Amino acid sequence: MWHRAGWEAAAVGRSVRRALTGPGPERDLAVQSIKAAGAAIAAWAVAGWWWQAPLALMAPWTAVALVQSTVYRSVRTGVQQVVLIAAGTVLAAAAAGLTGGNTMAAMAIVLPVTALLGNYSRFEGQGIYASTTALFVLVYGSFSGFDILHRLLETLLGAAIGIGVNALILPPVHLRHAHESLCRLPRDGAELLRAMAEEMERGYDRRQAREWHTRARRLPQLLADLRNARMWTRESLRLNPGRRIRRPGPELPSTQWDAAWESIADHLTALTGTLAEAAGDRPRLTPPPDDVLSDVPPLLHALADVCTADCEALSEPGGGAADRDEALGRAWEAHRRLKARLTEQDDETATSVGGLAAELQQLLHDLDDARVTARRG
Repeated sequence: MWHRAGWEAAAVGRSVRRALTGPGPERDLAVQSIKAAGAAIAAWAVAGWWWQAPLALMAPWTAVALVQSTVYRSVRTGVQQVVLIAAGTVLAAAAAGLTGGNTMAAMAIVLPVTALLGNYSRFEGQGIYASTTALFVLVYGSFSGFDILHRLLETLLGAAIGIGVNALILPPVHLRHAHESLCRLPRDGAELLRAMAEEMERGYDRRQAREWHTRARRLPQLLADLRNARMWTRESLRLNPGRRIRRPGPELPSTQWDAAWESIADHLTALTGTLAEAAGDRPRLTPPPDDVLSDVPPLLHALADVCTADCEALSEPGGGAADRDEALGRAWEAHRRLKARLTEQDDETATSVGGLAAELQQLLHDLDDARVTARRG
């Protein structure tokens, strides 16, 4: 337990250090947290200190919840909360009137209705506000017409302050997260291809090939992260007044680039699986001869250089194009040498060599399709 507590403390320390030393998700989270606290304090200052409203808690309670990760989400959540709080207040007041102020009986009437309303899919995760508002109304007996009006006004005040703070003070834009996710794919792909080339030059075994296979199988998760980052980028630009004054950075490649990398990940997984099955003491496939394997590392190095050039192009539009074309040419030439070996093999060996050649050819075509062409989102 103490070891885990120490690990958690170290992780928190690293996050704090990253938030203080440079831009990134940790700093973005810290900024949003400070904004949420500021919105709650401002809402209380207006509703509780200046206005001295009888139900002033509603304003900061709403404001702190509406400093969301995007301006669009703040507006959408604000509308959901106002509707749910209004519904919970009115339904609770009606139930109290029907039962003559009997709290238990009113709860029995209103809570099933508000719980059902809160489960409506359009309200997403905000549904609980209908039931909690109804409970506050019934428990504290605040269901007169005056109390209902104040509760709604203070909710609207908190929503306006929360949305205003999020939209006008450093409005969140998630474009950087998409760029980080984009760069990870070719970077991790290049690292894997280079590691495979270097270890094959020294002579690899089944354990190493299985490690390559495991690393290749992680690439689809990076694609899922990229799709999620694209979604956040699009959403963070909606209703965002800061989109015109912030530097947008390099444009994102089209979603066809994602599709090409999805195919690259599939073929890298198949390639590493073939190499793993053709290694070890009891291989399922006949191991390719050494003279064939000697042709593979130059091809893998060239493919890694293509991925590295793509990293450069993502960071600096137009960069790395010449290096990419040269590396792709080297890769095709190495692949032609590998295919020429097929006619020299017996039937069993030709199966494994042909499998390698086929997957590498697919990789070459996919990397050709993955050329970086910019288009927002």
